[in-house]
Amino acid sequence: MHVIAPNSEDTLRIPSGAHSLAGFREWTRSEDFPAGERIDFLGGDVEVEVSPEDLQTHGVLKAEIAGVLQQLVARRRLGHVFIDRARVTAPAADLSVEPDVVVVLQESLAAGRVRYVPRAGKGPGRFAEIEGAPDLVVEVVSDASVRKDRDRLPRLYAAAGVPELWLADARGVEPVLEIHRLQGSLYEPVLGSRDGWTESRCLGVSVRLQRDEDPSGLWFFELAVR
Repeated sequence: MHVIAPNSEDTLRIPSGAHSLAGFREWTRSEDFPAGERIDFLGGDVEVEVSPEDLQTHGVLKAEIAGVLQQLVARRRLGHVFIDRARVTAPAADLSVEPDVVVVLQESLAAGRVRYVPRAGKGPGRFAEIEGAPDLVVEVVSDASVRKDRDRLPRLYAAAGVPELWLADARGVEPVLEIHRLQGSLYEPVLGSRDGWTESRCLGVSVRLQRDEDPSGLWFFELAVR
């Protein structure tokens, strides 16, 4: 199988066995798996993202969200927060993906709803991927990932049983943070208050995304919590 990476003249060679989830997982653990790109397995399709992140609408926003979640979850020893290259694999949804931010709570690990897969031959405390349904997944929408983030991934995260999905989009006039809660087999949007606060049942708090501009025109994001 060959895939032409979007917006690139390079050809990415994908092993023929990677058309199945088992074969894809084997490829991700091999030395031949390329570094630097986000490569996801979405219900039988291998999708490659090679476009660099927009520094403001993606990179800065992602860092703010991850930093706040780190304070809410990891600093309180409630679980772990992962950013970027943390691979989540959900066999129930035929899915293997690297979300922008992932939250795994200790209670879900203890209950066996999710587990960390050991990295072969690397000793204790070394893990290759997250298997099962994390408690919270965050995707930051970019120009190249609109359909993926708003259509394909929500359906697969729901099939995997991920309780809460956040979609952050800072490309418009005002930044938007949508919280979607799993209801049965589908996500339902959580309605926010008139002043912009939206409840996260997973974290037991309400959050509001704001953006300020400095004199040079650069943005600073704040994910406020109450």
